[in-house]
Amino acid sequence: MEYEFDDDPRRIDRDAVWQWLSTEAYWARWRTRADVEAQLDSAWRLVAAYRRDTGELVGFARAISDGVAFGYLADVFVVEGHRGRGIGQGLVSLMIDEGPGPHFRWTLFTSDAHGLYRKYGFVEPDRTALVRPAASV
Repeated sequence: MEYEFDDDPRRIDRDAVWQWLSTEAYWARWRTRADVEAQLDSAWRLVAAYRRDTGELVGFARAISDGVAFGYLADVFVVEGHRGRGIGQGLVSLMIDEGPGPHFRWTLFTSDAHGLYRKYGFVEPDRTALVRPAASV
């Protein structure tokens, strides 16, 4: 099975993104459909992976940014059954490597796939970074 990667936001299957985020994402299941739609509408950049034969969306990533110096990588996922085929790498590469220049600072929050993100230069924060966690509910 072959895959293609694209950053055309008009091509995003919003139903597929909503389905995955609302049922599979440990970090996003609390979001409403309206929340996800607003995030897609206001994203700085959206990238996705598609099966070449069917056009089915099988991977996704979203970024928010000031467009100059800082970006936040979010909602990266690969649909079960398509994992282990380089899709995560393709998504992150398209977002990071084919994005802005070398002075751009990226950040993300994740409890998994650290090995993938380290390949693209992500490391634990240094003394210059502070984070205000979300409130506990």
